[in-house]
Amino acid sequence: MMARRLEGKRCVVTGGSRGLGRAMCEAFAAAGARVAFTYRTDAQDAEVTRASLVTLGCEPLVFQGDVADAAHVKDAVGALVKAWGGIDVLVNNAGITQILPIALLEEADFDAVIATNVKGPYLWSRAVLRSMIRARSGHILNIGSFASERVIEAPVHYAAAKSALRGMTEALAREVGRYSIKVNLLAPGLLDCGLARMLPKHRVQEYLAQASLGRLGTAKEVAELATFLVSDDNSFMAAAKIVADGGL
Repeated sequence: MMARRLEGKRCVVTGGSRGLGRAMCEAFAAAGARVAFTYRTDAQDAEVTRASLVTLGCEPLVFQGDVADAAHVKDAVGALVKAWGGIDVLVNNAGITQILPIALLEEADFDAVIATNVKGPYLWSRAVLRSMIRARSGHILNIGSFASERVIEAPVHYAAAKSALRGMTEALAREVGRYSIKVNLLAPGLLDCGLARMLPKHRVQEYLAQASLGRLGTAKEVAELATFLVSDDNSFMAAAKIVADGGL
């Protein structure tokens, strides 16, 4: 039963073409879910994810676009509701950053990070909630970051965006909890993908020196945690921040 804990659930993952997003799509499909994912630019990565899901017996729906583009979000959610009749799970995973000190941080860089990491989750959450409220059930899982806690040095725009996402999670959970919709935030530490590949080696070593387990996390193990968090087994957790960072 645990292996198929998402049987029949209709799940959408933003930024699902690679890294943790891909791992979550695969974990959800293996757990019996119907899966859709979005990507912004890399069609080759998206095809790898799509093909992987097919091998798991899932025929994914794939949407290209910017999560901060309201028209894209409206069209994608409309297509999902038409195809599936509703949406049970939204994972706001899409995110970007640049490893820049504030002196080199252009206004356009700041705006882009806030748009993707904060405006995107707002647009997607707003769009799927009509379906979830009608069903009086649903899960929204926002993917945060250890950077919001500033346990190690992080780019200021990225830390600001992930801190804002934490506040959004708490506020939205309280607003929609009356409809039995659970909104939570999963904050991974450095993983074997994504940000860890952008950081200088000495920053990664600094992280490993502080982490109790002394290693990077894997996308697969965090994806398995996400699978529980968006399942019916997670029936009484809301407005929570779940940290998986190796014990910082």
